[in-house]
Amino acid sequence: MAKYESKSLRNLVVIGHGGTGKTSLCESLLFVSGKSERLGRVDDGTSSMDYEPEEQKRRVSISSSANFVEWEKHKINIIDTPGDSNFSFDIKCSVSIVDNAVVVVDAVGGVEFQTQKVWELADEFNLPRAIFINRMDRERADFNRALESIKTKFKKKVTPICLPIGAEDKFKGIVDLISSKAYLFSDNKGICKATDIPSEMMDAVNTLRSTMIEDIAEADDELMNKYLEAGELSPEELKSGLKKGVSSGNLIPVICGSAIKGIGVSLLLDLAVNSFASPVDRGTIKGNIPGKNDAEERQPSEDAPFSAIVFKTIADPYAGRLTLFRVYSGTLNPDSAVYNPSRKITEKFGHIFFLEGKNQKQADGLIPGDIAGVAKLKETITGDTLCNEKAPIIFNRVAIPPPIISFAIEPKTRGDEDKIASSIHRLTEEDPTIVFSRNVQTREMILSGMGQVHIEVNIDKMKRKFGVEVNLNTPKVPYKETIKGKTNVQGKYKKQSGGRGQFGDCWIDIEPMPRGGGFQFQDKIVGGVIPNNYRPAVEKGIVEAAAKGVLAGYPVVDFKISLTDGSYHTVDSSEMAFKIAGSMAFQKGIMDCQPILLEPIVNINIEIPEEYMGDVIGDLNSRRGRVLGMDTNGSNQIIKGQVPLAEILKYAPDLRSMTSGRGNFTYTDSRYEEVPSYIADKIIASSKKEE
Repeated sequence: MAKYESKSLRNLVVIGHGGTGKTSLCESLLFVSGKSERLGRVDDGTSSMDYEPEEQKRRVSISSSANFVEWEKHKINIIDTPGDSNFSFDIKCSVSIVDNAVVVVDAVGGVEFQTQKVWELADEFNLPRAIFINRMDRERADFNRALESIKTKFKKKVTPICLPIGAEDKFKGIVDLISSKAYLFSDNKGICKATDIPSEMMDAVNTLRSTMIEDIAEADDELMNKYLEAGELSPEELKSGLKKGVSSGNLIPVICGSAIKGIGVSLLLDLAVNSFASPVDRGTIKGNIPGKNDAEERQPSEDAPFSAIVFKTIADPYAGRLTLFRVYSGTLNPDSAVYNPSRKITEKFGHIFFLEGKNQKQADGLIPGDIAGVAKLKETITGDTLCNEKAPIIFNRVAIPPPIISFAIEPKTRGDEDKIASSIHRLTEEDPTIVFSRNVQTREMILSGMGQVHIEVNIDKMKRKFGVEVNLNTPKVPYKETIKGKTNVQGKYKKQSGGRGQFGDCWIDIEPMPRGGGFQFQDKIVGGVIPNNYRPAVEKGIVEAAAKGVLAGYPVVDFKISLTDGSYHTVDSSEMAFKIAGSMAFQKGIMDCQPILLEPIVNINIEIPEEYMGDVIGDLNSRRGRVLGMDTNGSNQIIKGQVPLAEILKYAPDLRSMTSGRGNFTYTDSRYEEVPSYIADKIIASSKKEE
């Protein structure tokens, strides 16, 4: 492989809605450029980008993957991303470290919801981008309809720089509006033959070309003046103006083609080389000096101190942890020591490698803009900065979104409980949006994530990588019990079985505390009717009894106990006897205090397009939810409310179904409230049936 300077590197991410052919486009880029000898296909499992068994099984991308091609003396690093919002964190990490984006739009479906979400990501990181209208060879493909969808949904200036020749099964080539030449493609290798523009297309070509020239001229004042004077611009001037417009983000070129037939792919490669931003074009990257609020910058120069950011970690049971990173400044050679200011440690690098899908190509050294990997770093994880210890810097990391769905997991094989925790720990190194916890009250192991598909994929990985199989169940709701009334009750334990017996006698007042008040024990014994050393045993017995309430076996909370009276035996009394007496008093008295069931209430924020407001609010009301307020985020509406946790355990797939995949939500714990009696009766009956 040739040596490249940073100005000859192009880093691009391929993003879009699921099923638009992003991975097929990446495979075609590899094939047409000569990087691969055959065209990999997602459908038959030969894709070099979708190499994980879970991806081949589902025939969709579930993880970002990187590769590179060489074209016109340039190196183009390509990151293919999933199209499913279950993997939004992985997508965002990939978008955050590149310099350009290719947004893939389906010629049949046009701009879909996830396309809009990734477009917003590209806006967030201010990425120059191009749009590739794919699948022009499919039934019902319509370039003009897809283009209109793009112009309607995206507010930036989009400009077609090519036109399709034919559509559906008659799609056979493209007209390049910059060179004013038509190209017919003979096979899927991207080999094309230049020819005259079909006469029936001339009017459409002239109209679109005039619009394109005006759009490009507007990106450069000098070109605009020349265009106004001469009424025309040369192909070289158009290319120069297009580069300025794309690099500045003021112009979004639109091209079209068919990834699986290789049509339009060489035009995309030319566009990447001639118009996309290099790492040098993108300029400095900002960070902070560790331990200070002082801003720090790094130039994309080999002379600057080394700095890089980790954007992905892969847990491999054989090779160990693989760490993927992008270099922003300086150089890095194999067998170097690199400082991680996030962890305050020095990591020893061995071999470094360039990424080729599931394969790696050993690298002799790295420069600004390079995307590479290293194996077996000890503590570095996704989001960490790597740098020169003498010139430390920390770059901003992508925030980890909160999980939105949880499952209780149990091992299929006895004895695998310990393996579950260690296996999931390895998976969280790879994907920090997976959260593992243990619910002390329900005694369940809980696995949380970004959606059901997200959880299922990680369960499949756990089985394949670590040999651990688990069952997924709906988590139990951590209900609690409390009281509304007061009582005074005696607990007396007396046992005589020959020799020394057992005797404990106590009187307690039981009364409710305010919601969230917890448990309070007050010693009101006067005159030593119960010795000091036995009184804590009464409290201990009550605490143990309260762990399992009388209604449905849930913990009792928010109550106060006053120890008021009792008696003891000088020989037979013991701590154990008074512990049992306290427990007996509590269990007997709690039924006289109007026990009730409490359920957890959560604060919920639901973000949806405005057209789904009525359906979502109606559904929230049916779940016993309350709308507390509204807000906006761009074109979306945000519903703020509260809802019982029991009603949203499976809300993620329901919301996606209601909103055609365009809604998302987050929730946080709020408080406990009384369960309505008609629901409480069912919960109590179910609990007694389980017992």
